[in-house]
Amino acid sequence: MRFLCLLGAFGSSDKFQVQLAPIVKELTEDGTATFHFIHGPCKAVPPEGFEEYFGQPPYYRFIEPDRDVEKTQDDDVLARIRDFPDCESPEDTMRELMSEGVATSHRSTDNALKHLIKIMDERGPFDAIIGYSEGATVAATLLLHEQRRFKKKGIKPMFKYAIFFAGWPPIDPDTHHMILSDESDVVIEIPTCHIIGSLDPYVHGSLALYNVCDPATAYLFDHAKGHTLPRDKETVKELANVVREAACLYGIHA
Repeated sequence: MRFLCLLGAFGSSDKFQVQLAPIVKELTEDGTATFHFIHGPCKAVPPEGFEEYFGQPPYYRFIEPDRDVEKTQDDDVLARIRDFPDCESPEDTMRELMSEGVATSHRSTDNALKHLIKIMDERGPFDAIIGYSEGATVAATLLLHEQRRFKKKGIKPMFKYAIFFAGWPPIDPDTHHMILSDESDVVIEIPTCHIIGSLDPYVHGSLALYNVCDPATAYLFDHAKGHTLPRDKETVKELANVVREAACLYGIHA
């Protein structure tokens, strides 16, 4: 089972490999999976006050505000993590977050998808995809792109399974608007596993992503911590067993 791994914003592929190391070790030792780590095409600067949180440079991200738009740092939606809203529903929270003053990212979104498709063509095939934080949003967007491409051109999707650590809902690959379950009938059709932390201040984003996936094959796993990747031995083993069971249940093998 070969995974393509997409990190969160303001990280690097090397850092993500370290963050995911306990899960990688658990799933590679018995031959369940292999992992290919990449980072986004955009060099990045962490939001003010978060420099220590993201460690030493280099920093990368997949999507950034379009460069031809006059903007301030607060136009960048990722800079708003300092004041993340908390509304009645996950969808209301995401609407409030995106309500006004967010710079467009049309060109950057298209470039991120082209970047990933190039990697899929050159380094693939892959059986499954992992995304953490921004990487989860981008992975979900890529899955929708594959679904639409199949319907339009008959090109069979590469990915059969997805694991999302935290993350926000996908962006529509055509309109570049965030997809919310109470506004759209669009659904990610492949089986998904959603690893959330109930103490994550951005947990509504994770739940809004979960709500865009097929409820019959979307699995919710709460590690009961914050906006982090699970690393304790018992949680990692439990999560690895979920992945193994999914591989068997859905026939996801290289």
